[in-house]
Amino acid sequence: MKVSNETKVGALTIIAITLIILGFNFLRGKTFFKSGNFIYAKYTDTKGLIVSNPVFVNGFQVGTVFDIENKSADLSQIIVSIKLNEPYKIPNNSVATIQDNPLGTNSISIVLGDAKNYLKSEDTIKTAPAASLLGDLMNTLSPLGEQTKKTITSLEQVLSNLNTVLNEQNKANFETILKNLSATTENLNKSMESIEGMLQKQNGSIAQTADNLSSFTKNLNDNNKKINNIISNLDTASKQVKDADLYKTIQGLQSAVAELTTTLHKLNTGDGTAAKLLNDPAIYQQLQGTIKSINTLVDDVKVHPKRYVNISVFGKKDKSTPLVKPIADTVN
Repeated sequence: MKVSNETKVGALTIIAITLIILGFNFLRGKTFFKSGNFIYAKYTDTKGLIVSNPVFVNGFQVGTVFDIENKSADLSQIIVSIKLNEPYKIPNNSVATIQDNPLGTNSISIVLGDAKNYLKSEDTIKTAPAASLLGDLMNTLSPLGEQTKKTITSLEQVLSNLNTVLNEQNKANFETILKNLSATTENLNKSMESIEGMLQKQNGSIAQTADNLSSFTKNLNDNNKKINNIISNLDTASKQVKDADLYKTIQGLQSAVAELTTTLHKLNTGDGTAAKLLNDPAIYQQLQGTIKSINTLVDDVKVHPKRYVNISVFGKKDKSTPLVKPIADTVN
């Protein structure tokens, strides 16, 4: 049987189209012959996920999206078929989330669980919605926006209170305070200049004081021997004073003071002659009378000597009245 050229061309065309379709699907990760390890994930929103998107576990690609099917009329349940490259041990409590990447390709990320049982081929993995990058950014910035609003409101209140407090008088006072602060700063600068002048190595007073201290220390060092001699002499003198019998001397002085005190007490309160001379008025009056009589006798002898001494052979005895009191000049 002879095949016409038209039949040959048609057959080759059909084979070429079939190969193209198979190659295109193969490049997309989809084959007509479903073989290998498959798991399924149910989502309500696939976030633009398409066939051949990668599937990662801890950043390592373990498979691709093989197929996406809608199982409900209202599109509320979309099943995604995941083809694993190898029969990996994935715990059955692992969770698959869709990672939305506005700058690249969307993907599925599987967060491994801690169960001891693993998913088998044709099993369904748990899913959870994952926020997009922009959503995460907005969720992060939302509290900051609220905090910023509160901060701006507080700042407005502070500025309002500040405008209320800063009336004309307070503004004038504030200006005065600023002037005082400026003057204080200027005085501090002058003080710092003075301190710097004091700290100068050549002419500063502190440097001169240090030089004086150095000179004084040098003099002490030079006269160290003399100072040691003086201290030694003082030590010797102190030892001599310590060795002297000062205790007996002090006891003698105390005894003398006690005897003197006893004598004075006897003079003030005793019955002896000296005490009576000091304390008895009668004895004083008698002494005064005796002294007066003696003065009278002496004056009478001066006035009438012939009454007591008569050396004349022919003279006569003086019979005038004797004195009864001393002459005034004699008494004085």
